[in-house]
Amino acid sequence: MLLRSIEHIQETMEKHRYITDRPLATIIYLSQILEKPILLEGQAGVGKTDVAKVLAEVLETKLIRLQCYEGIDISQAVYEWNYPKQILRIKLEELGSGSKETVENEIFSESFLLKRPLLEAITSDSAVPPVLLIDEIDRADDEFEGFLLEVLSDFQITIPEIGTIKANRRPFVVLTSNRTRELHDALKRRCLYHWIDYPSFEKEFRIVTTKIPGINELLARKVCNFMQAVRQMDFFKSPGIAETLDWATALVFLNKDDLDRDTVEATLGCIFKYNQDIDRVKEGQLEAILEKSNAVQAG
Repeated sequence: MLLRSIEHIQETMEKHRYITDRPLATIIYLSQILEKPILLEGQAGVGKTDVAKVLAEVLETKLIRLQCYEGIDISQAVYEWNYPKQILRIKLEELGSGSKETVENEIFSESFLLKRPLLEAITSDSAVPPVLLIDEIDRADDEFEGFLLEVLSDFQITIPEIGTIKANRRPFVVLTSNRTRELHDALKRRCLYHWIDYPSFEKEFRIVTTKIPGINELLARKVCNFMQAVRQMDFFKSPGIAETLDWATALVFLNKDDLDRDTVEATLGCIFKYNQDIDRVKEGQLEAILEKSNAVQAG
């Protein structure tokens, strides 16, 4: 096995600067044992996509990413025919004396296929199976979600002109969802499920100090304390760990070691992405949050 134990997963992912709690490490380990995809749900910015990226680094294998969106279809996700190459082959044959049947068989062969992420992952012949990231599956429509059932059930893809192509070795599959809509039970049944929540103070502090080497420890504590407080308030979009890292990095570059009101107000765009949220925190409890955040002591 490539991932020897739950503890091995936690240790190696942390070496690659991803703090993994035991429940997530357990799901990753079981995914390898049971050869089942992982479905990660949670709010945007909590680190779902990074799980697949870091897993590919840990396994020293290729990351194949399929970014889902409304209207995505087979030609973007699975394959399409290389039409210019097919036309060129037909025109070359017109100058020769080959049979029409031979040409038709040739132009609808694998050498004329343009492999998109799903087919690329299925046909990979690398020593270590690739990590297939199907990102934001909730943005795709029901029809595409239904198509994925064949892929995730048997790891095979049917191409009418060629037949069924089956994976020799199953890729590691990670699906992510921001839960903008509910996924169908049929898809969920094919996956192991894990919800990634906003981190606790202790976990967020470890993430910040791991991802931003050299950050002042007291500043990191104040930043994390501030973020924990604002997540208790009612915002259109609460900030995730991605925003924490952006903000902490910005403060380091600005040579700040404290959280004063002017600095916080000037950098709120690192934390919030909606103007009404920025206005709300300015007009609400900013002073109280700052007082509480700046009261923390170095650990």
